[in-house]
Amino acid sequence: MRDGQELPRLLRTAYFGMHRISDAHFSRSGVTADQFVLLACLAEEDSITQRELARRASSDPSTIRAMLILLEGRGLVKRERHPADSRARLITLTRKGRRLFERLWRSSEPIREQLLWGFSAEENRLLVSFLRRLIGNVAEVGRAPTET
Repeated sequence: MRDGQELPRLLRTAYFGMHRISDAHFSRSGVTADQFVLLACLAEEDSITQRELARRASSDPSTIRAMLILLEGRGLVKRERHPADSRARLITLTRKGRRLFERLWRSSEPIREQLLWGFSAEENRLLVSFLRRLIGNVAEVGRAPTET
């Protein structure tokens, strides 16, 4: 099963290629590709806990914390104590952060177009669906597989 053997390498190659291109693009605005992912996650919600942000960004909580401190220092995010849990932090995208995210999202459209060049709309939909399923499968590694 050659495809299965190639899968980890192919996923890694695709991810790092996209990451390098995105880092180069976003660095012009003083943001890393990883920080852009945080801004994108925050743009989807009014506020989110730091723990949930780490989960959604698929990153280590300490790495997320360090990035948030930098973003907060630039006035792009606001970190506040959670009203119901003083140990938790609520993270909010500021108006300045939202404007930057929207500008970066628009300016990075050519990158997304290039990534999906040659894919039909249906293939694009399937790719996203398959990646979501793969992520779910990865989350289940170590647990007993279920019959389908």
